[in-house]
Amino acid sequence: MTTQPLSADVLVIGWGLAGLVAAAEALDAGKRVILLDQEPRTNLGGQAWWSFGGLFLIDSPEQRRFGIKDSLELATQDWFGNAGFDRPEDEWPRRWAEAYLQFAAGEKRSWLRERGVGFFPVVGWAERGGYGAIGPGNSVPRFHITWGTGPGIVAPFAAAVEQGEREGRLTVLPRHRVTGLIVTDGAVVGAQGRILANSGAKRGVASSRDPIGEFEITARSTIVSSGGIGGNHDLVRAAWPARLGTAPTHMLTGVPAYVDGSMHAVSEAAGARLINGDRMWHYVEGITNWDPVWPSHGIRILPGPSSLWLDATGVRLPVPLFPGFDTLGTLEHLRRTGHDHSWFVTSRQIVEKEFALSGSEQNPDLTGKDVGLLLRSRLAKGPTGPVQSFLDEGEDFIVENDLESLLEQMQRHPGGELLDIDNVRREVLARDREIDNSFTKDAQIGMLRSMREYRGDKLIRTAVPHRLQDPSAGPLVAVKLHVLTRKSLGGINTDLDGRALDAHGHPIPGLYAAGEASGFGGGGVHGYRALEGTFLGGCLFSGRTAGRAAAATS
Repeated sequence: MTTQPLSADVLVIGWGLAGLVAAAEALDAGKRVILLDQEPRTNLGGQAWWSFGGLFLIDSPEQRRFGIKDSLELATQDWFGNAGFDRPEDEWPRRWAEAYLQFAAGEKRSWLRERGVGFFPVVGWAERGGYGAIGPGNSVPRFHITWGTGPGIVAPFAAAVEQGEREGRLTVLPRHRVTGLIVTDGAVVGAQGRILANSGAKRGVASSRDPIGEFEITARSTIVSSGGIGGNHDLVRAAWPARLGTAPTHMLTGVPAYVDGSMHAVSEAAGARLINGDRMWHYVEGITNWDPVWPSHGIRILPGPSSLWLDATGVRLPVPLFPGFDTLGTLEHLRRTGHDHSWFVTSRQIVEKEFALSGSEQNPDLTGKDVGLLLRSRLAKGPTGPVQSFLDEGEDFIVENDLESLLEQMQRHPGGELLDIDNVRREVLARDREIDNSFTKDAQIGMLRSMREYRGDKLIRTAVPHRLQDPSAGPLVAVKLHVLTRKSLGGINTDLDGRALDAHGHPIPGLYAAGEASGFGGGGVHGYRALEGTFLGGCLFSGRTAGRAAAATS
């Protein structure tokens, strides 16, 4: 079965956040839009819907309220120190970084506020760095949590798309998998592919790829906003760079299975240049989801700074690889150990204060905008409900009242046979001795005491320094941590209008890219490392840019 050819001014491939924003911008410009995706409509909003909703802002009212002195100059210093741009092909990513920083320091917040997006008042401090002023990391807290988390940031743009659909100006086509872009005289004039069988799969659940027909769509402008490769472990391993050590044999998956990178090859076949495919962003604080949605579903612990971090053999990670300080540096270090897991050794008191979980579904208070639940879960004694569920049900959690029992259970746990238990004991005892004074030679203890000088950390993020074996802080907790796939930092090379570039750096007429498919702008706006809160923001900015530019030429 082949459907009648369809046409539009703007065709958007992929209905994640970047695609929704691009479609909304094209609608605002008065264009006819087709929005398609290979998944059932239950997945509208894509990967962003599952997110914690963190956004990177510069010198915001929320920051100033907490006494944080931020500036475009300081943020630029952090971004470029973090990115480490060092390749000829980084020309456009550099330009995108400069433009995005201007956006984050300028109209980003007001633009979102106009669309009804609000923010949790406490600003988080992610990627704290610890190497020096011009090294990686955020010098100040910049992680603004969307009130409503991922669904809250998706909602206004999904609403704009649905309004356009009701008005007959936009057509949504679920279960349409693009297999090729249509190229005529060097210009992309649409897309073709397979219509997949209807699926009643719930959001995030893997759906079938059974074809029932074919389609062809012509458009004056086509925007690729189809995401990255994090759901396809084979592609992740194939792209894994030697500088990060060996690729893990075992990984958890931090994104739905449909994040499969299929449009990368399709775009390349149409002439688009892919760059920086070896740059990627994966977490090392992954835990196996006790209630999975997609295959190998993992959740990331968003850790505060206090837990003792050990590699698979029980050796403490070096300075400054503390929880929450340097994601990629920690990944690189752990991959060079030759093992796929590591351990937190901590206390229940630290878990209560410092363990947050990534994902909208793991934060019902913030996602549901439930102030009462938020006050009970974040400020009252005890872990949040989702964290408690992992303590009770999670296969990677061990809870014991005393150190010797904890060590025994760690050794019995899968992978625990690698531990040098005598060294683990020695590390815990040595760390606890350093707590007795207000001064210390232990850099982690010094840093966490410094963190509590920030009111936001003291209020909800950093526990009062204490001995791990303090009975009043117990019981003791050990957590086995896994590599968790997440983001592609490279992608389709684009100019500052979101136009896809060919191998010679020339724009391909009619073809645009946005979101993770374009490395969040330019083919890699983050360089080698992300400052966090920058993925959703990159989707917003690149989707807005591509949507406006595509509309202007359609």
